Amino acid sequence: MQTFDLEAEGLRALNSSLHALKGATNMTAWEVINPKGAHAIAAGVDAPVDITVRGSTGYYCAGMNKQATIRIKGSAGPGVAENMMSGTVIIDGDASQYAGATGRGGLLVIKGNASSRCGISMKGIDIVVHGNIGHMSCFMAQSGTMVVLGDAGDALGDSLYEARLFVRGSVKSLGADCIEKEMRPEHLALLADLLKRGEADGKARPEEFKRYGSARKLYNFNIDNAEAY
Repeated sequence: MQTFDLEAEGLRALNSSLHALKGATNMTAWEVINPKGAHAIAAGVDAPVDITVRGSTGYYCAGMNKQATIRIKGSAGPGVAENMMSGTVIIDGDASQYAGATGRGGLLVIKGNASSRCGISMKGIDIVVHGNIGHMSCFMAQSGTMVVLGDAGDALGDSLYEARLFVRGSVKSLGADCIEKEMRPEHLALLADLLKRGEADGKARPEEFKRYGSARKLYNFNIDNAEAY
């Protein structure tokens, strides 16, 4: 276990050390102490390592993550796991706005609640939220899957493309071109897998969720659908 005191050694030294881990490395377990809300902790990691951040973080923690498993033992500020490519990010607390924004792959797990615009413009990432999500979540989401065990705020899935949204609780309102869809056996299987990987399989059953997706009326401008814009 590599223990890094962020207060004493500084963010630049931490990220430089993590960026130097190219390919196979025997330095596979890292612990970051005294984060104290610092920004961009473990951003841009590209190595199969496990990183535990013991405390809450600021902006863009685990941004652009590739391969790494990063667990935040606290809450995360805006943009956590932004543009993530692969790997896993697990937040034991809450996440601020636009968690997982533009994520292209990997798994983001939020054990608490997520604020507004969770999963905005997601492009392949899978997100599991144990609590609630705020307004405008999954705005312009293109692909990937969002699973919400709690409730969703206003304008869920506004201008959605082909991302899959599953919500167990209530949805305050659906955004433009987002509709409820039929839950088929393949969706139940997908949900079961994500609930297990997202450490939520004991908290909910796939049959308790509703599925939402795109009505596919806004892909191209059509005068007959002008009122939907």
